[in-house]
Amino acid sequence: MSETATARRAALDAGAPMVELRGISRRFEKKLDFAGRIAQRLGAPVREETVHAVDNVDLTIRKGEVVGLVGESGCGKSTLGRMVAGILPPSDGTILRDGIDVLSLSAAEAREINLRTQMIFQDPYASLNPRMRVADIVGEAPLVHGLVTRAGYDAYVDEQMRRAGLDPAFKRRYPHQFSGGQRQRIGIARALAVKPDFIVCDEAVAALDVSIQAQILNLFMRLRTELDLTYLFISHDLGVVEHLSDRVVIMYLGRVVEEAPAETVFARPNHPYTQSLLASVPRIESRKRAFSVVKGEIPSPLNPPSGCHFHPRCPHAMERCKLEKPVLKEVAPGQRSACHLNDAA
Repeated sequence: MSETATARRAALDAGAPMVELRGISRRFEKKLDFAGRIAQRLGAPVREETVHAVDNVDLTIRKGEVVGLVGESGCGKSTLGRMVAGILPPSDGTILRDGIDVLSLSAAEAREINLRTQMIFQDPYASLNPRMRVADIVGEAPLVHGLVTRAGYDAYVDEQMRRAGLDPAFKRRYPHQFSGGQRQRIGIARALAVKPDFIVCDEAVAALDVSIQAQILNLFMRLRTELDLTYLFISHDLGVVEHLSDRVVIMYLGRVVEEAPAETVFARPNHPYTQSLLASVPRIESRKRAFSVVKGEIPSPLNPPSGCHFHPRCPHAMERCKLEKPVLKEVAPGQRSACHLNDAA
């Protein structure tokens, strides 16, 4: 057993979370090109720009959980998912996988860890190589990493396709010969082929018809039971998250503003942003009520508001909200929220 595997086993025995983020931030910087630098020296009002995509996020995900990550477009949830999956490095902070700091590992050890974390993307049209047959899309990675031999290649690909609800007879076809739902199943088969134990789903059903969404969601839940999978499920659809998740994390402009078990979030939301999101979701039991969307537009991550990022849109904002960043703290058993109103209560 390798040192990494030994450390992982010890961490799991000690009850460490499968994934833990500590103070994770991610910034995207746009440097001035040559023309921009000349213009700046001549007095033009141009400067380097920094997008604060994720801002000091703490998050834990335990083995077997489905954690729903929710927020409006541009809040940083997809960037966070890519950092968890090892696709993007964080600008600051620590990522622990089974208690091990993945940023301190060697390249070979990091590959071993990252192989156990797979990502399923939103767009099934763009996430598959159009020049590769389905058999190669699904089977290439396990062959390269030694999970299957050339002799057992075809049988292994057939097994993964059946598991994802696809007919292996179509494995010689190209992605353009499949429907959107079938392409997403190809993406799921590709992810499962390297035997992961943790999957990041980034808006994995958003591009599909409603009837196909239900089929894919049911497939995710069946695979969770069959393969003992853990999910980080990123979505802007609160109905999907409520159906699928054990715990829900709400993000706003790069920060986590609330975190709680799913039933708590939907029954007793604490943060004003969470309350506004839920108020905009139509429900049968409240069909006579007038619905309203969250007022205002999400600010630019190039120049986020001071203090609480939500204060320009919050109906309860006070002077303190403009000046001081609220701390994410426990407001009820298992429920954490970042709002100054909790201090006044």
